[in-house]
Amino acid sequence: MEELITLRKYIEEKNYIKALELVGELEEMSKEDKLNKIYSYAVILLVHLIKQQAEKRTTRSWDVSIDNSVREIKRTNKRRKSGGYYASKEELIETIDEAFEAAIKRAALEAFEGRHDSDELEQMIDVVQVKQAALNLMT
Repeated sequence: MEELITLRKYIEEKNYIKALELVGELEEMSKEDKLNKIYSYAVILLVHLIKQQAEKRTTRSWDVSIDNSVREIKRTNKRRKSGGYYASKEELIETIDEAFEAAIKRAALEAFEGRHDSDELEQMIDVVQVKQAALNLMT
């Protein structure tokens, strides 16, 4: 809210250079917020994809969680008014890579009733395939 008050002040003062700089900062903050949400949903998506591949099965709960995560990622990433997307394919790949570490640790607690640590669980799956599956669902 403070930024909007400052923006109004710059516009009223006809200080358009400062106003445009602030608009750029606001756009960056908005994009960061979107990327953080996408990251959170990507962790959930990856957890369930990891468990599916490791345990070679699925459950309705996992399927619903995957569907919900994908829907929220796509919804968050879509620019409503201008069209297009906040995160490019490359940024989605980077997000998946960043989210994977948290996801494998969480999946290790849930898969096989927590009998394997994250390193052991990671050896049971094809990491590249899991990440590619996540990307395919997100795009």
